[in-house]
Amino acid sequence: MPLFDAPALAARLQQGGAALLPTDTLPALAARPEHAGQIWRLKHRPPDKPLILMAADLDQFRRSLPLVWQDEWLALAKQGWPGALTLVLPCRGALVEALHPGGHSLGLRVPDCAATRSLLRLSGPLATTSANRSGEPAATTADEAADQFPDLPLLAPLPWPAASGQASTVVAWSEPGGWKVLRQGALLPSALRHP
Repeated sequence: MPLFDAPALAARLQQGGAALLPTDTLPALAARPEHAGQIWRLKHRPPDKPLILMAADLDQFRRSLPLVWQDEWLALAKQGWPGALTLVLPCRGALVEALHPGGHSLGLRVPDCAATRSLLRLSGPLATTSANRSGEPAATTADEAADQFPDLPLLAPLPWPAASGQASTVVAWSEPGGWKVLRQGALLPSALRHP
């Protein structure tokens, strides 16, 4: 189980490697977006299942993505980030092609895990997904993630902060209907709750 501190792991990711990270929901398998193809191979994941882009904060997304952020997007991001909320926003460009080939949207999340946000500040936004082989139960601890991917480095230090063990809530924006809940997970912002 190779362990790397944030600067060393950021350098390894910049060189094209993949890694295992803690989040507030489930451990993540991560790589730089330009090297995201290895995630599908490592997981034996169907190529039509997109990855999400994880960043340290909203400002990092705003610097990285060619998006004009609508007020509704900003409001929900500020309510749910950092936290267990993935926003799927309409988007085009190289990052979409890398993480959602042939798609027109991108899932975005800022985890509520200080160690991983520190790494993301050094590495830049990362392509991520849960740390398990496709069809297998999601890993909930560093040990479980390392058992499934023994050759990949883990973000130090161990033990990782306790995670909820429940996936993030995924909501998608569409015109003209607004937000649609695609997956109910660990968090449902008040803006999406029905009276």
